[in-house]
Amino acid sequence: MTNNNKAVQIQNLTGLSEGHFADLIRLTQLIFDPTGGLPHKTVDVDWKMLGIPKGVVNNLWMLGKKYQYSSPYIPIDVVWEQLTPESRNWMMENKRNLWKLEEYFPARDED
Repeated sequence: MTNNNKAVQIQNLTGLSEGHFADLIRLTQLIFDPTGGLPHKTVDVDWKMLGIPKGVVNNLWMLGKKYQYSSPYIPIDVVWEQLTPESRNWMMENKRNLWKLEEYFPARDED
């Protein structure tokens, strides 16, 4: 199966769009660095209070580290493969709110 077919299959099975995955990558970047790269600034975030369980935060932190300086438009199948089952479920349950979580943080120059 080609990557494009995998991406389409993931979208059909989950109801997630490319936009949801881009929102997730932007969120992973914020989880990895909540300051948005601002020097000499520290931000302590209670992710659980924002509705993100610790296991999901750990998985998304690793993705944020990997894609810290990337465009948020990473192929769906590439992102999906790196999500734990817990993160996949959380993403599907929270797909409509991913972009809202970004609003709590400083704007990033992402693309």
